[in-house]
Amino acid sequence: MAKYKYHILICGGTGCRASESDQIHKQFDIILEEKSLEEDIQVIQTGCFGFCEKGPIVKIMPDNTFYTQVKPSDCLEIIEEHIIKGRSVNRLLYEDPETKKHVEDSKHMGFYKKQLRVALRNCGFINPEDINEYLANDGYLALANVLEQKNPMAVIETLKKSGLRGRGGGGFPTGLKWEFAAKNKGDQKYVVCNADEGDPGAFMDRSILEGDPHTVIEAMVINGYAIGSTMGLVYIRAEYPLAIQRLKIALDQALEYGFLGDDILGSGFNFNIDIRYGAGAFVCGEETALIHSMEGNRGEPTFKPPFPAESGYKGQPTNVNNVETYANIPVILNKGWEWFSSIGTEKSKGTKVFALAGKVNNVGLIEVPMGTTLREIIFEIGGGIKDGKEFKAVQTGGPSGGCLTQKHLDTPIDYDNLLASGSMMGSGGMIVMDEDDCMVAIAKFYLEFTVEESCGKCSPCRIGNMRLFEILEKICAGNGTREDLDQLRNLGNVIKDASLCGLGQTSPNPVLSTIDNFWDEYVAHVDDKKCPAGVCRDLKRYEIVPEACVGCTVCARNCPVNCIEGERKQVHFIQQDLCIKCGACYDKCKFNAIIIK
Repeated sequence: MAKYKYHILICGGTGCRASESDQIHKQFDIILEEKSLEEDIQVIQTGCFGFCEKGPIVKIMPDNTFYTQVKPSDCLEIIEEHIIKGRSVNRLLYEDPETKKHVEDSKHMGFYKKQLRVALRNCGFINPEDINEYLANDGYLALANVLEQKNPMAVIETLKKSGLRGRGGGGFPTGLKWEFAAKNKGDQKYVVCNADEGDPGAFMDRSILEGDPHTVIEAMVINGYAIGSTMGLVYIRAEYPLAIQRLKIALDQALEYGFLGDDILGSGFNFNIDIRYGAGAFVCGEETALIHSMEGNRGEPTFKPPFPAESGYKGQPTNVNNVETYANIPVILNKGWEWFSSIGTEKSKGTKVFALAGKVNNVGLIEVPMGTTLREIIFEIGGGIKDGKEFKAVQTGGPSGGCLTQKHLDTPIDYDNLLASGSMMGSGGMIVMDEDDCMVAIAKFYLEFTVEESCGKCSPCRIGNMRLFEILEKICAGNGTREDLDQLRNLGNVIKDASLCGLGQTSPNPVLSTIDNFWDEYVAHVDDKKCPAGVCRDLKRYEIVPEACVGCTVCARNCPVNCIEGERKQVHFIQQDLCIKCGACYDKCKFNAIIIK
């Protein structure tokens, strides 16, 4: 095997590929060939580094030099300066916003300092399309040990002691879930990986499959051995082509190397994995709806019990875990349950991956120990709010989560604390909002998503959420009343209590949490007919300040409904009954003579 002097790691996640990381890879290959350096330098496309805000990212090893926002045109300078002359290209290094100094090593960046990568341990570090790189980093070691020890219940006991809880949102103890499936008898048990990640702004599971697919395969085989199953299924959205491509490559390699198929590692244990494609229905993230979809039926949830561990896919005992949960399994078995349980809080062990997005400086994929506070995530890892704005809220748990405020910033994040605060862990979406966001409009946005994605099977979710959405539309249009606010709260609680599945039971959370935490904002919409953030179009009122108007007529000429009157060089005025609140006059005025009230 060739021994290279340098390795050039290029982020090959979906986000960076959309910003020409593929072209960067090709450009490096061309330059290295021209300079006859291809035998000394290896170029590798990895999974996601996490720091999406600064992508595309190029990392030079063994120097561990971290280059940000690299373009194909930068490749020649990196080769000539860094590789040949041994000098960093300063303009491409990350600049610390506080010290204004360049940081070469990612370990010293605020974004990475408080992270602990367990599920993401190999993402951005290995080539996901080369099984040998996974093997070089303890890959399939856990599987080999499990098969050698020939004690399936010992695996389950290890997971129970570790305290690992499902990372898909529910937080059910993983070891206990495996134990239920192991104890139930069936003609053919099934192991299912839920990769149907559908939360707006969430990309945790997809990134793991793109950057480290073998860890999921290894965990599924271990799961099969522990519960007595010989068949695994990965349910993944068809709209994740890169994750699917790399998963297929990994499955072929695992089969070739003897980690899948018949008589795995000479143990006599057989296990195979197939892929099932989802059409992008959010409700199919719920395990019973997912199972029905895989069976070729409509993706609708069913009442539990029976749980899938008793009667799941094709009526057989089935264990369902999501991608992130599986990504923790091999490292727990390799390092021991004591190591894993030493991380996190009393009831929430280990780490959690979050997709940090919204009005925050450092957008990206992060992994932190359970118990890390929202303040640490948003203001240290996330680098604070964009453009120096004031923090207003953070939505955790996706469309089914709640909006947390300033008073929650020092809350240690774990399953129980988030539930007590009116939100939830969910799969790990975390969207930050600033002073310019209207919380009533935010609640309406999430509820619109839920209404669209509801399977329609139960009336509380199908009809109740539509009524909630209609009330929010009424309020944002300036037609709301105090009775509407009472209805929002009462109807939201009924939907939570009466809906069939977790999607319906948590769907009112954005509405209820914003009512609790931003009551004054709702009252302003209803009583004063004003949107304090100036977001709700129907509640805006554009007015011309007479002292500032010079009569240039630009506003009148750009008004699509001709509601602005006034002679040239005379003060103009807006006919409010004709104004459609489009904002064209506000955008075009060069004299700041138009204000929003």
